[in-house]
Amino acid sequence: MNKVVLITGASAGMGKETAKLLLQHGFTVYGAARRIENMKDLAMLGVKILRMDVTDEESIVNGIHQLIATEGRIDILINNAGFGSYGALEDVPIPDARYQMEVNVFGPARLSQLVIPYMRKNQYGKILNISSIGGKFAMPLGGWYHASKFALEGLSDSLRNELKPFGIDVIVIEPGGVKTEWAGVAMDNLMKTSGKGFYQSIARKFVEQTGIIEPKSAEPMVIAQLILKAILAKKPKIRYAGGYLATPLLLLKKLLPDRIFDYFMMNQIG
Repeated sequence: MNKVVLITGASAGMGKETAKLLLQHGFTVYGAARRIENMKDLAMLGVKILRMDVTDEESIVNGIHQLIATEGRIDILINNAGFGSYGALEDVPIPDARYQMEVNVFGPARLSQLVIPYMRKNQYGKILNISSIGGKFAMPLGGWYHASKFALEGLSDSLRNELKPFGIDVIVIEPGGVKTEWAGVAMDNLMKTSGKGFYQSIARKFVEQTGIIEPKSAEPMVIAQLILKAILAKKPKIRYAGGYLATPLLLLKKLLPDRIFDYFMMNQIG
């Protein structure tokens, strides 16, 4: 029987490419997003489209009920929806910070709560949480984004051990630089929030450096293939990392003392 997959944030970037790739490999794919008008191409290929806002309880519940009513099961959940709310901690309004956590942490958590009973019933399931290498180390001006990804990493570790007895795997994907809408949105947020005032100098340097790195970033398909690898593995790894500079930066973070790592990263900003 074809495995049934739900991917959030499927309207662009890694989510859209993952939906296409899994469809090609015979999965029954549901793509969920707020902007369903951006998924007409996926619908034409055979992806089943769900309008879903991961910050809205009714939207999430209705989406899962619709999927289960049609398929009777869900085998794989890919929590891909997310964004970066950038700005100095002093500048970011707390409502904006809460929204960052709602999208990147509470949305994946609520979806996991809703699908776990169906996975447990079948003694099979995989929950993939799309984190970031920014879930292992934090740069300035991205405090709330990094906080959300650190939280998602910790949540995944707890959940993995809770669900292991039921045959459900919890897998973390840690992308590095990837060519998606993410960087543009994050840098726009940064300049709106901290482009003036005390942090404007470092903010401008950060945006400039991001612009230099962006062309070197990996294509979204690189992460889609990583996700497929994790799904197909009989005994998947706990974490998979990929994309521009993912492996070397994670290795440096592991090997270097914090102050030296800070010095190295701040030098990259200029």
